[in-house]
Amino acid sequence: MLRFPRPRWIALCALLAGLLMPLWALAATGAPQLPALPDVTVGQIGNAPVSLPLQTLLLMTAITLIPSMLLVLTAFTRIIVVLALLRQALGTGQTPSNQVLVGLALFLTALVMTPVWEAAWNSGFGPYLNGQIDFRTAWDLGTAPLRGFMLAQVRETDLMTFAGLAGHSTYAGPDDVPFQVLVASFVTSELKTAFEIGFLIFIPFIIIDLVVASVLMSMGMMMLSPMLVSAPFKILLFVLVDGWVLTVGTLAASFN
Repeated sequence: MLRFPRPRWIALCALLAGLLMPLWALAATGAPQLPALPDVTVGQIGNAPVSLPLQTLLLMTAITLIPSMLLVLTAFTRIIVVLALLRQALGTGQTPSNQVLVGLALFLTALVMTPVWEAAWNSGFGPYLNGQIDFRTAWDLGTAPLRGFMLAQVRETDLMTFAGLAGHSTYAGPDDVPFQVLVASFVTSELKTAFEIGFLIFIPFIIIDLVVASVLMSMGMMMLSPMLVSAPFKILLFVLVDGWVLTVGTLAASFN
């Protein structure tokens, strides 16, 4: 155990007492405490000020919605569903891994959505940050390219279905479609299109599975799994036709 020599121990106690005595004296005399930090107001809603903690809370809430917005407002849904169906059609299990597929889907989504984001920035949000237009005008001009992209992918039957669920009959024009109806119609249309592309991808691989299963059955090798034998042939076919480039190019071209 560490011990101080007696003279050093006495000096240490005296030093601590000297540091604490002013605080005890301040508490005994009832001196006022230090003033609290003032509230910082950095914005207003109407005539009511908005404090910095509230703005921070709103900002953090908006950040948590970014993944959901990426899923339902961009081309990500169609791309990741098609890539997942392609992996299942190949019969390679977890190869490529989920991380690889999500990374590829993110970069391909950025490639497809870049013109839309650039149009939104140049027409709305860029002039707003430069102080040229107000926020309401910037929001309308900035979201117009995104609405146009979503409306180009929406099927009319899906749009009418969700319009009926919302209690609406018809719309006079694209600008009259409510945002919530547009998003729901866009997501269902993207899922339908993704499954249609996935069906076309499955056809050649199913043919290979049927041929291999028939050959094995005719040879009496019923104990051997057809999936195990057909997997190399499916991978070979996919590589020979340059399948990844063909699939990615078809996905990018499917967005009009």
